[in-house]
Amino acid sequence: MDAEYIQNEDALKRLCRQMRGAPWIALDTEFLRSRTYYAHLCLIQVATPDVVACVDPLVHDLDIDPLLDLIYSSNVLKVFHSARQDLEVFHDIRRAVPRPVFDTQIAAALTGYDDQIGYAALVESITGVKLAKQHTRTDWKMRPLTPAQIRYAEDDVRHLRDVYLFLAGRLSALGRKEWLEEECAALADPALYRNEPEQAYRRIRQGHLLSPPAQMILRELAAWRERTAQKKNLPRSWVMADTALLEAARAAPKNLEQLAEIKGINIGGARQWGPQILEAVRAGQNTPPRRLWNGSRPLDRRQQALYARMAARVRQVAHEQKIHPGMIARRKDIQELILDGDSGPLARGWRRRLVGEELRSMRDALNIPEPVRAG
Repeated sequence: MDAEYIQNEDALKRLCRQMRGAPWIALDTEFLRSRTYYAHLCLIQVATPDVVACVDPLVHDLDIDPLLDLIYSSNVLKVFHSARQDLEVFHDIRRAVPRPVFDTQIAAALTGYDDQIGYAALVESITGVKLAKQHTRTDWKMRPLTPAQIRYAEDDVRHLRDVYLFLAGRLSALGRKEWLEEECAALADPALYRNEPEQAYRRIRQGHLLSPPAQMILRELAAWRERTAQKKNLPRSWVMADTALLEAARAAPKNLEQLAEIKGINIGGARQWGPQILEAVRAGQNTPPRRLWNGSRPLDRRQQALYARMAARVRQVAHEQKIHPGMIARRKDIQELILDGDSGPLARGWRRRLVGEELRSMRDALNIPEPVRAG
């Protein structure tokens, strides 16, 4: 079956008619965001049992709303591999996330594959097909696309159909269909894609290592950067790098001269953004200090011993279930359970039923006091 390359309204309407009534659609996107905050959608690949197509949204005057209406239908299951970035692209377009979703990377992890297995490796493992790699760095905004580029793009959904059917069967046989539904419902939560400025500090690694006063400054700086990047449609790092945010939060500069001394902020950057940065620093300094990360406090010796026991139990359960331990809990998840027994992945859903309740009982047996909640 050759894929259609859709470049006009009539062909798109015909494609949508062909796909209407399908219970599921395999989906992928090609996009660029190296120079922008919001993704620039360059290609949409779709497939059903009977159709494979690449839709070109860059064609002048091509209205892709009929296809989006189909994608956003709640009656159609959307099948992706590693869906997070694709869902963010769709959220940027309609400020909503298409649901329901089936993520084959998560499904694979729940059926015994590595928890971060790539699409090509999964396709080869399940179908025996070895996918080409020569167009992984294609500039998908350039036109015209070559036949080889279109074939490469269509393979991202052509084989996804067989991968989906195989994994759906495996999940049902293992009794883990509900596990995947929980994971994919969380993945399709619109809150993940809103990028609220007030929550932007959470994406900054090492932020939890700062002192409480510096964390207040970091929160204000990250919120300012997020608002600025959104307004100007610039990558966050073009406004201010994470390392510069962290250093500014530690140093708390009082003027432009001090600001310009921070690594990652030159004189030009200080002049362009300086007043706003200094205003954010002052706002953070005027906020009563507190820790923003519940799990950021170091474990004492008794808690460290408990962590070791919990991690060993997670590994044992993972071995019994034949899944990667990281799919059940990572270090930060176990630490969060120790420091705050009512939050984190282990405190809800299938993880709680599988091992979280047992770990919580281990915690309670030590009479660890309830934590002071982070705000």
